[in-house]
Amino acid sequence: GRREFNDVILPPFEMALREGGARSVMNSYSDVDGMPAGADPSLLTGTLREDWGFEGTVVSDYWSIAFLRTMHRIAATEGEAGARALAAGIDVELPDTLCYGEPLAELVRNGTVSEDLVDRAVRRVLSQKAELGLLDAGFDPEVDTEEPIDFDPPAHRAIARDLAEQSVVLLDNRDGILPLGQNLTSLALVGPCADDPNAFFGCYSFPNHVLPHHPGYDNGIETGSLLDALATELPGTRIAYEQGCPVKDIDRGGFDAAVEQARKADVCVAVVGDRAGLFGLGTSGEGCDAEDLALPGVQDELVEALLATGTPVVLLVVSGRPYALGAYADRAAAVVQAFFPGEEGGSALAGVLSGRVTPSGKLPVQVPRSRGGQPATYLHAPLGGNSEGVSNLDPSPAYAFGHGLSYTTFAYEGLELGAEQIPTDGEVEITCLVRNTGDRTGAEVVQLYTADPVAQLPRPVTQLTGFARVRLAPGEQRRVTFRLHADRLAYTGADMSRIVEPGEIEVMVGSSSTDIRL
Repeated sequence: GRREFNDVILPPFEMALREGGARSVMNSYSDVDGMPAGADPSLLTGTLREDWGFEGTVVSDYWSIAFLRTMHRIAATEGEAGARALAAGIDVELPDTLCYGEPLAELVRNGTVSEDLVDRAVRRVLSQKAELGLLDAGFDPEVDTEEPIDFDPPAHRAIARDLAEQSVVLLDNRDGILPLGQNLTSLALVGPCADDPNAFFGCYSFPNHVLPHHPGYDNGIETGSLLDALATELPGTRIAYEQGCPVKDIDRGGFDAAVEQARKADVCVAVVGDRAGLFGLGTSGEGCDAEDLALPGVQDELVEALLATGTPVVLLVVSGRPYALGAYADRAAAVVQAFFPGEEGGSALAGVLSGRVTPSGKLPVQVPRSRGGQPATYLHAPLGGNSEGVSNLDPSPAYAFGHGLSYTTFAYEGLELGAEQIPTDGEVEITCLVRNTGDRTGAEVVQLYTADPVAQLPRPVTQLTGFARVRLAPGEQRRVTFRLHADRLAYTGADMSRIVEPGEIEVMVGSSSTDIRL
């Protein structure tokens, strides 16, 4: 619907342009309410350029202009498809000029397409090239005067390590089994993602996008699996590894060996999830959809077999989508979620398991309770999240938006507003104190939520309007300040115009969307 499109889908893109400074945009293949994005002037010119002030270039997704003829069937020829895309606001066709080449040129020559539209696109492209220095005197793209480039220097690895460590989410930690510690005698490491470094990469990474077409070549960068990393992280622990089952194939042949190792170990770490790929070559990625939200293949059966051993099981999910984990929420000793953490993923996950790294990640999505449950947003009105007397099904997630535990604890106090009333184009400072009440240094992601209790249309029960990562030593406290502009409270009103509606707004601060402290 247009309201959800305007209020939920578009704002992150608007922020990426207005605040992030992105200078190039690619259209989606899809249609919204029947209008293909690649032929929609209200989106690519009206919203993007006139409303948001974007001055960069718009490029087509691969063959998306040709798709206007072949997939959407709103053009009879490649030239007509090119004419519609050009008029909508696409400046560059990728990866070739199937529509923007001779078919479009012919329509320009016979006067069907205005030359002004071509000039508009060319001007944008040349302006951006000039800004980037690509038209400077002496620039010759054919001359390679540079030394060989290191695509994976130590500084980049350090960033990758920091990102990976901060992104790991500790969902559950029953009885405090994590961190494992250095005195652990034996560990069973089981699962299809336990000894596969490529499990840490997304579908457009070099290992999963390019190398499947070139067998025999290595990744070209140093990568290690979780098994490799744990051997380094826990040198005094006897680690027994068994795959158990593949990621995708229906093969239970490894169950018995995996269960046997789990029975003999003090702790079992079950590493399950995805192998990213494209168009059916993986379980997650472009063109790799899921019929339901069960773990792929027979991985759920493997987890059940491991839980039945009685050995404490740490469930570690490495995936590209949130899988249904409700069946394990009160049975696994701990649950950890990582969303394709990248080249330093093995080290980061091993660090979280051992306690060298204190987890601080928070869920940017909800983890569903059941495999048939939608990967629903937390942005629902009261009716959408209330099953009592309304439905026989429980729509609540297994783990809520913003959720994530730590090895330390944090206390919140002293919520203060800089003003009790602001104009509809004003802003207000919101502050609180956050204190580390545990015995180890850790980072908390403090989350600001707002609610509009009475509005002309149903509004979300809670809506994230700010967040801040705060790193604190034991006993340390800091005042966190949010500057909330009234624009963040805007929504699409009854007449489909975007409004900031006068009225009372509730302000909440907490550790997740369901763990509100103040």
